[in-house]
Amino acid sequence: MPSNIPTKKEVEKKTSYHSKRCSIYNMVNKIPSQISHLRRIIDAGDAQCLINLRMTRNAFGRLCYLVSTIGGVADSRYVTVEEKVAMFLSILAHHKKNRVVGHNYRRSGQTISAYFHEVLHSVLKLYLLLLIKPTAVDVNCTNDTWKWFKGCLGALDGTHIPVHVSTRDKAKYRIRKGILAVNVLGVCDQNMNFIYALTGWEGSAADARVLRNALTREVDFFKVPVGCYYLCDNGYANVEGFLTPYRRVRYHRDAWGHREGGPENYKELFNWRHAQARNVIERAFGLLKKRWAILRSPSFYPLSVQNQIILACILLHNFIRSQMPDDSLEEVGEEYACVADESQTGFISTVQSSELWDDWREQLALSMWNTNN
Repeated sequence: MPSNIPTKKEVEKKTSYHSKRCSIYNMVNKIPSQISHLRRIIDAGDAQCLINLRMTRNAFGRLCYLVSTIGGVADSRYVTVEEKVAMFLSILAHHKKNRVVGHNYRRSGQTISAYFHEVLHSVLKLYLLLLIKPTAVDVNCTNDTWKWFKGCLGALDGTHIPVHVSTRDKAKYRIRKGILAVNVLGVCDQNMNFIYALTGWEGSAADARVLRNALTREVDFFKVPVGCYYLCDNGYANVEGFLTPYRRVRYHRDAWGHREGGPENYKELFNWRHAQARNVIERAFGLLKKRWAILRSPSFYPLSVQNQIILACILLHNFIRSQMPDDSLEEVGEEYACVADESQTGFISTVQSSELWDDWREQLALSMWNTNN
């Protein structure tokens, strides 16, 4: 056998080396096009960044810093932190499929999925940093909406977020509208910043049941300082810490009909002012769903991941409002509240009816009526 003929082992070694070189060459050639898509978003200005990522370039840079230093996200061999966060935000903002995002960034579906979950977990680590500390309306508040509710921390309500569940669980998650959803408890302050959020409950669960669970949880329970309260609708009981309107009392302007002068008694006036203030939680939910399209239709992630996505969207909502005073979707209201002192008070842990609380609501409604007249 001639000596210049390579052996089988040498051929395999040479072929393996050639394939590896081709793979590296292809990867290096792909990098410019991968970076160019991100730069088209970031370098084009705040307008394009807002459309694609729902935040300005400055806010995007600060978020990348947080998920890197606190969340633990780092540059990989071929993907930077900025690109990982941009892919994650694109999926949340537009509910894009992995294939679509992979085509835009020239990445495989496996890469998109891996980095999506990595950034998701890092955002959840910002939970304590991004949730707003409860605040109470000060006695010197002059805001026409909130000045009547001294000691109020904000408003709470539940909302339904569409989800995909297994066939055996569909009955529990099906709501009256016929869709499958989870019941999310949201609590926000006077400026539509979320104070607390609890997700994971079946859509068929009553709002009052979800609130009761939030107050009695061993970990991450809902703290309501004694002496303060939240505004909520009649889906909840009028108990200490939770102020509801009078039942079966009209308070909408259309309900007053042709009568002149608005409400004719103190209960109608109270319900009207209560509705004006409590509307802040409805606006917060509306803004949340308007900003993140993934909350408007079911996603095909496992249910546990879908619940994590909902919480991540709430945290990013707070982050955007803190970093963008001129929010294009909603103007930020004036700050007129004082921080509630939690160190000198206990927390409410039950939702039992109380005549004292009903009497207090009666006195508050009468004082509004006397002040109005």
